[in-house]
Amino acid sequence: MPPRPVDIELRVRYAETDQMGVVHHSVHFVWFEMGRTEYCRAAGFSYAEMEKSTGIFIVVAEARCRYRSPAAYDDRIQVRTWPAEISHRMIRFEYEVRHLDSGRLVATGETFHVPVNSSGRPVPMPPAHLAQLQAFADSGAPAGG
Repeated sequence: MPPRPVDIELRVRYAETDQMGVVHHSVHFVWFEMGRTEYCRAAGFSYAEMEKSTGIFIVVAEARCRYRSPAAYDDRIQVRTWPAEISHRMIRFEYEVRHLDSGRLVATGETFHVPVNSSGRPVPMPPAHLAQLQAFADSGAPAGG
């Protein structure tokens, strides 16, 4: 069974568009972060609280985005996020960004994350949070929206 995704909906803000009136390419990575944050929340924990309680940060080690079609000011957008790979040393999230009304694919992407301590050294993912992510990913139908 594929991992359980989390969907968030947003509306493109004017500040997110470029001179041509389309969403600037950098904005997709902000939307990916929003998706990851909500994924953690749906899995049962706040990313911010995990940082505070464990002193462990999940840094972005690599990020990719493939742009498929433009989005413009005031478009309704859905960002679907799911973990494609989860281990104690690395998490890989994948994303689909779609126009909410038409379903047209706007972009796909993936990010690779490594847990580190406050010194920036790689450490294992906190076991409780790792278990929550894995259990939620394995639990079935999409959440959010």
